[in-house]
Amino acid sequence: MSDYKYLFGPVPSRRFGRSLGVDLTPHKTCSFDCIFCQLGRTTNKTITRAEYVPTSAVIKELRDWIETDGQADYISLAGSGEPTLHSAFGKIIDFVRSATTVPVALLTNGSMLKDETVRQAAAHANVVKVSLSAWDQHSLGYINRPHPDIVLKDIIEGARKLRKILEGELWIEVFVAWGMNSVPKDVAKIADLVRALEPDRVQLNTAVRPPAEDFVQAVPQEHLIKLAELFDPTAEVIAEFRSDGDPSIQANEKNILAMLARRPCTAEQITKVFGMHENEVSKYIGKLTRNGLIRMERKASGAYFMVMEKSTV
Repeated sequence: MSDYKYLFGPVPSRRFGRSLGVDLTPHKTCSFDCIFCQLGRTTNKTITRAEYVPTSAVIKELRDWIETDGQADYISLAGSGEPTLHSAFGKIIDFVRSATTVPVALLTNGSMLKDETVRQAAAHANVVKVSLSAWDQHSLGYINRPHPDIVLKDIIEGARKLRKILEGELWIEVFVAWGMNSVPKDVAKIADLVRALEPDRVQLNTAVRPPAEDFVQAVPQEHLIKLAELFDPTAEVIAEFRSDGDPSIQANEKNILAMLARRPCTAEQITKVFGMHENEVSKYIGKLTRNGLIRMERKASGAYFMVMEKSTV
């Protein structure tokens, strides 16, 4: 998989099982700058749609992967930024649908769904997962920090119109940060917006990986369970991925831990050493941190990860 430039994984996903990622934008080219993003702050905040990476090259890699491996629970358009900013993401969805029975999922923040062209392309996916973590324009501003031309009501209206033409399922993911959008009365307002979209599934998420901003804290599990009941259908609290049954995942965790035992490293350094995608590395870092095996320390040159003293390799 290290030979691919635009594909990563399959990686363990709390939402999609073993998911092959398809990255359609350069690092942090996005219409949002979410406070909780595990990839850090957005460096190119834009709503300009363009062919950010060559469509033909992405399809070539997908064709090769399908012919040589082809085993995954989903093929997910996700990665370093907002995939619907890519002007030909619909062609990639159509190729996947024609070339394999592995379902294709589009993971989007919904900001471009006001565009009919985007909706028509997204409608061919097996699953469209839309993120929605705000209840009004003000909360959108401090949680998602969007491009100034993005309006919450346009996101909602775009998702509603997509629901009517979508061939597959609509999933809504609500990301909750402690003290930011975790008060039940505010979450109830989000739930009202979600209910009107008639989603097939609702998923509740929180900061289980190192977020873009230090002030973002995870919501306790017991509180998430109570908040989940505010949604219709009742939200699923997304559990962390398990590595027990996959030797390759166990090996990656062990190798990362062994390297950090020798010297502290940034996520970028881990990415380069192991030839992994930054999204994949963030999953391992998150799991190792939650399990108390590593910790993060911010220095002038960046955020470094190191093993806890009690950790053994």
